[in-house]
Amino acid sequence: MHLRTTKRARQEVMLYDPIGADREGNEISLMDILSSDGDEVLESVVLNMDRNQLAEKFHCLSKRERMVLELRFGLGHQERHTQRQIGRILGISRSYVSRIEKRALGKLLNEMGPLS
Repeated sequence: MHLRTTKRARQEVMLYDPIGADREGNEISLMDILSSDGDEVLESVVLNMDRNQLAEKFHCLSKRERMVLELRFGLGHQERHTQRQIGRILGISRSYVSRIEKRALGKLLNEMGPLS
């Protein structure tokens, strides 16, 4: 009898207990909600750390290399551009933009050190 009384009054919620249903009628648990938010937060933190680490390594690049990478990949709140568009902006050929990009990425990769 005591167990039945305490069961009704308990304030504990198990992570895998159903708390509702989605639009298709599938049960949703608290763990489903927490894990998706946690994954997004973790991805955001990792992305910010990667961006900061990359920004620290930009010192090894020339001004032109930096500009090409910023334009090409939309870094520093820039819009992403094609190699052809960058060539027009800088007054150089698309193939030269490609060589600059490749050289700059190689420098950054070398600067970042061995991947583990």
